[in-house]
Amino acid sequence: MRAHFIVRGSPLFSHFSLHRLLRKALKDLNFNHPTPVQVAAIPLAMEGFDLQVCSETGSGKTVAYLLPTLHRLLSKPSLDAGCRALILLPTRELAQQVFKSCQELIQHTKLSTALICGGDNIDKQVEQLLDNPEIIIATTGRLMEHMDQGTVDFSALDLLVLDEADRMLDMGFSDDVLKVVEASNPNRQTLLFSATLNNRWLPSVAKQMLREPEILNVSGGRSAHSNICEQVILADDDDHKLRLVLWLLAHERFDKALIFVNSRIHADKLSGNLIRLKRHVAVLHGDVDQVKRNRVMSMLRDGKVDVLVATDLAARGLDIEGVDLVINFDLARRGDEYVHRIGRTGRGGNEGLAVTLVKSTEWNLKASIERYLKHQFEPRVIDGLKAAYTGPKRLKASGKAVKPKKNKSKKTTANKKKKQRKRNKKAVGKRRNPSS
Repeated sequence: MRAHFIVRGSPLFSHFSLHRLLRKALKDLNFNHPTPVQVAAIPLAMEGFDLQVCSETGSGKTVAYLLPTLHRLLSKPSLDAGCRALILLPTRELAQQVFKSCQELIQHTKLSTALICGGDNIDKQVEQLLDNPEIIIATTGRLMEHMDQGTVDFSALDLLVLDEADRMLDMGFSDDVLKVVEASNPNRQTLLFSATLNNRWLPSVAKQMLREPEILNVSGGRSAHSNICEQVILADDDDHKLRLVLWLLAHERFDKALIFVNSRIHADKLSGNLIRLKRHVAVLHGDVDQVKRNRVMSMLRDGKVDVLVATDLAARGLDIEGVDLVINFDLARRGDEYVHRIGRTGRGGNEGLAVTLVKSTEWNLKASIERYLKHQFEPRVIDGLKAAYTGPKRLKASGKAVKPKKNKSKKTTANKKKKQRKRNKKAVGKRRNPSS
C-alpha cells in the first residue's frame, strides 16, 4: 500500500488511453483538461488498482471514477448477464447527478444504466433491474430493500464504487455497506472516494473492502481551498446574524447562495424571515418530502429562486451549479461538516466565498474547526453592523476562550452557613452537654 499526496498536474484527457467512444463523448462535452484528482485517480484505476481517494468536494471525483469504470466495461465485454458496476451514494440528489453524468458519458455506447434510490416507485425499479443493466447507481437505503427482495445480483460485479463514503458512514450505513461488500464478487475492483478522512468507521470499512489499495490525498480534507475565500464575521445574537445575512445578500455578487443552519426550526424561521423581506428563497430540511425536494432543485436550476436555506442532512450530496456564496448562519458542529458545507461553492475551479457568522457561544467551536482545518478564517467587519462582541478577553494556545474563574470563597462561605443552619435546626429541643 502506497500513499500519494498530489496537488497539481493537468494534462489533457486525450493523454489517457480511454476507449474511443468515451473520448468521443468527452469531445462532445468539451471536456479537455482533467482536474488534479482525475489526473491522479484515472490511470491507477484503469490499471485495476483498488483506490482510497480523499479529495475536496467539487474537485471532479465523479468523472474520476466514472471514466475508468466505463472504460473497463467497454474494453472487457462480459457475456454474463447482470450488474457489472455498482456506484453507491449517500443521497438521492447526488445519485441523480451521477446518473446524469453517466448518461452523458455513455451516449455513444450501448451500456445500460439503472437509477435506484428512495422516493421513486420501487416496482418500476424492479422492472429496470429485470433488464439486467450493466451499471446500477443507487442509494444505500433503497438498495437494501432490493437486496432483501432478491431483485439484485452482484455475483458478477466487476467494479464497486463508494462515492462520499464518509457521508455514507456518518449517516449510519456502515453495516449496509458491508452487506453489499459481502454480496459482491470477491474478485471485483473497489474505488472508495471521500472528501474527508475524519470518520471513525472509515478505516475499518476500507480495510474490509479494499485489497492493497493505492491511497491518494489530492488537495482534500483539511487543506485550504485555494479558490474559496473563507471569512468569519462576529455577531451578537441571531437577530444580528439576520441583519448580516441581508447585507451579504444585498451587496455580494452571486448567482446562487446557500445558507446553512443546524436545525429544521432554524431553517423554517430564517427562510420565513427572508421571504417576508422579499427574497426569492427555498428551504430544504429532513421533513421536506421528495416531491418538494425535486421542485426546490428545479426552481434553483431554473433561477426562480437564488437563495437556499438548508440543514446539513438535507444538503448532503447537493451539486448546484452557480453557488458563489455560502453563509454559515449556524456554525457547523464538526470540522468535516464545515468542509462539506463550503465545498458547495468554488466547484470546477470557480471562485467562491464562504462566510461564517459566529456569536460568543460559538467561539470555541470556531477555534476547534480552525484547528481541524489547520488554518484560520479571515476576519471581516461590515461597516454599520460591527458586533459589540469582539471575542474572548483571553485565549488558550488552542485559540479557545479562557473561562473566568468562579469566586470559590463566596460559594464556600455560603455553603458553610447553609450547613450550620441545618445543624442548628436539627439541634432544636435537644439538651446540650454541660461539659461542652
